[in-house]
Amino acid sequence: MPEHFDTDVAIIGYGPTGLVGALSLATKGSSVVAFERDHDIYARARAVTINDWTMRIFQDLGIDERIEKVIEPQHQLRWKAYDGQEILRVKQEPSGLGTRNTKPRFFSIYQPKMEAELRRCAEETDGIEVRYGAEVIGVEQDDTGVTITSRDRATGEETTTRARYAVAADGGSSPTRKMLGIPMLGDTDPTLWIVIDCRVKRWWPDRDLLTFWSDKERPVVDIALSAGNHRWEIPLKPGESETDFRTNEQVWPLLDAMGVTPDDVEIHQYAFYRHHVRSAESWRRGRVFLAGDAAHLMPPWAGAGMQSGMRDAHNLAWKLSRVLRGEMDGAMLDTYEAERRPNVDMFTQIAVQFGRVIKQQVTPEELEAMNAVPENTVTPYEEPMMAPPVLEAGWLRGEVEDASIVGRMIPQPVVGDTVGVMARLDDLLGDGFVLLGADVDPRSLLSAEEKTQWDALGARYLAVRPKTVYTQGPDELIDLEGVLLGWFARYGVQAVALRPDRFVAAADKAGLAVPAL
Repeated sequence: MPEHFDTDVAIIGYGPTGLVGALSLATKGSSVVAFERDHDIYARARAVTINDWTMRIFQDLGIDERIEKVIEPQHQLRWKAYDGQEILRVKQEPSGLGTRNTKPRFFSIYQPKMEAELRRCAEETDGIEVRYGAEVIGVEQDDTGVTITSRDRATGEETTTRARYAVAADGGSSPTRKMLGIPMLGDTDPTLWIVIDCRVKRWWPDRDLLTFWSDKERPVVDIALSAGNHRWEIPLKPGESETDFRTNEQVWPLLDAMGVTPDDVEIHQYAFYRHHVRSAESWRRGRVFLAGDAAHLMPPWAGAGMQSGMRDAHNLAWKLSRVLRGEMDGAMLDTYEAERRPNVDMFTQIAVQFGRVIKQQVTPEELEAMNAVPENTVTPYEEPMMAPPVLEAGWLRGEVEDASIVGRMIPQPVVGDTVGVMARLDDLLGDGFVLLGADVDPRSLLSAEEKTQWDALGARYLAVRPKTVYTQGPDELIDLEGVLLGWFARYGVQAVALRPDRFVAAADKAGLAVPAL
């Protein structure tokens, strides 16, 4: 008799990481049971921004237009002193992952509102069951699956659920990680920060600019959130503690120092945090995976903590769904940590260094080194926090380096198809593997064995044509903006193999065979 499973994947924790994991799995045909100990969304606004990469994940899930309605574009940031002098202002260029000159690179969010919309999207998606008020108290696994024991926090009733795999997205204190015996390595900064969330009562000059108040003793991050909210993040000085800020009246002098008055805002809530630089020793134990804060914690300065968790979940989900369907070997799951950990480490180091800049702890020589632009590069230089993502390792064929297209996320201009439909690239590529040729049918560059390998993965084959020629068949796209053909030419390739997450798995330079596991 075949073994019974209650669900394909159990997700423990239903914050942004768990939500994106559930949506990603369900939209790809896998069933999900999610366990969330609380009924309500956490009321405090933790994350404050998302970028074009995260929006592209939402696009893959078919929810980007809904999310865009509850967030707001972010265009500029500045550094300012307490005496009012503006030290520096930087304009954020439009996204290179979306249509150039039209899509913002960054968005301001109010996390509770965005998270509520994500929950509504999940409620409308088949294949997702959420058990609110269910606290996971046991995780056991064997060669074929995972058994989750949960307790209803209201009734005390215990239930067991059998899943093929499990994802622990249950936060930085992750009880699941502790049950698995995986240590969390790293440090915590001793500085205590107060985070003040306010409701906006009236507009003030340049309120929409992300502002860093530069000061050695009291640097401040001043952020316009979406939905009429505003935040200030302020470090406490040596000798200060939470007891010095028990009431709104005690908090107001911190805002008053920046010229903020009760006419401008109403204090909604405030909390105290310390910044962590920590990562789990391993992100996997058998059939259970760690994602988001359960796997890694970073300071907030790069705006990548929550986003890294959602990217973890999306990376893991497209692989899990294909392994569950028997389309890919289970060894594919070993690439999850190999691909995600380097990116998380990079953003963690960016956050650490950015925090030192905000706190004026960086010497002029260090700052010059941090701002140095590499010479003689093939890829146009962008600061790491702004640059399109690149995989450093994982399910790839060929070297990952400046002059290589392998591991890069393909840009997303508006393209056309042969019958005149114009849409964003991802909307015309579909949900699977795609081989794209630069004015050439990519099938003509494959050996019979290579094509058999890609056919087994359900790959599509499309030629990208310039808009100055006639199309020759149905399997073609028109490069209306000249972005894609220019991108191919920059790296000297004729064809690429794209993964479902739009990263380049292989190119003709190093061979178009399916990457080995």
